[in-house]
Amino acid sequence: MGPLAMKIILALLLLLNLGAASAETSMNAKELQAKYTSLSDKLRNNHYGRPLYMESQEHKESLKGDIYAVVDHPFATFSTALDNPDHWCDVLLLHLNIKYCQATPGKSGTLLSVNLGKKAEQPLSKTYRLDFAFRSNKPSPDYFQIELTADSGPVGTRDYRILLEAVPIKNNKTFMHLTYTYGFGLSSRLATNTYLSTVGRDKVGFTITGKNSDGTPQYVNGVRGVIERNTMRYYLAIDAYLGGLSAPAPQQFEKRLKLVIDATEEYPLQLHEVDRRTYLEMKRHEHQRQQQSQASL
Repeated sequence: MGPLAMKIILALLLLLNLGAASAETSMNAKELQAKYTSLSDKLRNNHYGRPLYMESQEHKESLKGDIYAVVDHPFATFSTALDNPDHWCDVLLLHLNIKYCQATPGKSGTLLSVNLGKKAEQPLSKTYRLDFAFRSNKPSPDYFQIELTADSGPVGTRDYRILLEAVPIKNNKTFMHLTYTYGFGLSSRLATNTYLSTVGRDKVGFTITGKNSDGTPQYVNGVRGVIERNTMRYYLAIDAYLGGLSAPAPQQFEKRLKLVIDATEEYPLQLHEVDRRTYLEMKRHEHQRQQQSQASL
């Protein structure tokens, strides 16, 4: 396989990692509360080891991943922390493939400039950059929603959308819904198929599709597997960010790193990519680079 083909495959993998989307309508507070009620049994009884339910869909020209979860944080804490684009940069940097994030306010709203890279340290000049419009939509005091959108990306991808919405539930907890969707064309489909037939052929997601002869579960693979792995990574990043708020401000980033890598290693079959020490050192360096860059602006 030539270097150009590998570059295209890497671009597609990074885009799938970020998640993107075709237009979808979000729920309102009443609908999301009803969804929580309908999923109550699946949230209590599942193979995730936490109150979580995941879905993924593949359509003709788009892909979509959804995760519903109960987080052990009050709604006021959740909505206050995640209604800030700068805080979203702190969340995104916890992801293995996110190398840098900068929130820039403007006349038409806030822009999140995100750099995507490999699962190893690298200069920003070697990464891919995507610019997302950040929108906060809070129509009522008991409903939270933010949305990140981008019209286009590399390798024929388009209509990116990341949506997070939430409502308060009993016991001072929060029920959240996270969505990733994106559209694609012929070139991006071909590149994705190449990735899945080479370096990504053994990767699996979380949805159980059957059982092997020895009784062990069979998991979804292919593009749906990619979407599910990264849906989980972003959920874990959000939860780790919130978990870090209990530490003194100077210690919050370090606590988040440890929370997210510990949670990641609960799912080694799907999510293990680098060892704990490598992840921690890489993210410390990337965080330092981000802090220095933003301080100079």
